[in-house]
Amino acid sequence: MALPIEVSLEFFPPTDEAAASQLWTAVQRLSPLAPRFVSVTYGADGSTRSRTHQCVLKILRETSLYVAPHLTSVGATKAQIRAIASDYWQSGIRHIVALRGDESSEVARSGELPYASDLVSCLKDMADFEISVAAYPEGHPDQPGVGADIENLKRKIDAGATRAITQFCFDSDTLVQYRDRCVAAGIRVPIVAGILPITRMSQLLRFAARCGAAVPNWLRRQFEGLDNDPQTHSLVAADVAIEQLERLRQQGMEAFHFYTLNRADLTYKICHAIGIRSSAAASEFYRQGLPWQKPCTVPA
Repeated sequence: MALPIEVSLEFFPPTDEAAASQLWTAVQRLSPLAPRFVSVTYGADGSTRSRTHQCVLKILRETSLYVAPHLTSVGATKAQIRAIASDYWQSGIRHIVALRGDESSEVARSGELPYASDLVSCLKDMADFEISVAAYPEGHPDQPGVGADIENLKRKIDAGATRAITQFCFDSDTLVQYRDRCVAAGIRVPIVAGILPITRMSQLLRFAARCGAAVPNWLRRQFEGLDNDPQTHSLVAADVAIEQLERLRQQGMEAFHFYTLNRADLTYKICHAIGIRSSAAASEFYRQGLPWQKPCTVPA
């Protein structure tokens, strides 16, 4: 059995009881869509380590979802990374999203695992993890351009990563061109398009400024005057995402990673519109008999 569209979801660990309730509501609402996997974010300096771990284990134990915790190398020693990864493996986790972290390149280079490719190598030396890594269609803020990012992505793939998830990007042509350049560079793993449903424009602008993503003027104009009209805002946001997904599918992209922001409604509407419907059978397909779930010994 295979799905025509592959969807994965990203959540972040809650900071209090109200946020925990919102997260769990989102998980329960989106679980019937049978995502390929769900990821849980991790502070760039390890600041959410405990909350991430608790969130991951709750999803693992109380749902049928295949969960992939984020893990960053900035601010951590190799021994600490190995201990966290070993704990995850013993808990049944077989998939990790491996990231350098958001600190400056100077800070990152001072650590034992200065690059995401070093983190990937460390994890693959330990066990046969499935590893997803980040990709930047518009270039990483610390890189001189898109070409440099593709070279860096190639190093991560060569180190053992099995999937690349892109930063959100609202220019579909840029995403497709990035995919094509990756293929031309010899990258053969799936390039998964990151999709950010727009819940608030002000929030999007903050995210974009931090990660170097462009927010085109046509997109800003779509949401003018909607700050106090959540119903229309939601309709416009869904329409923007659905149109982008359809354009990407026309260009052969069939895997999408939703940055849910722990909110279910927009993501659910968008998935329904593109044909992702509730499927218990699909969820079971993803949970059983997968090659990355084979036993593997983790060194002490």
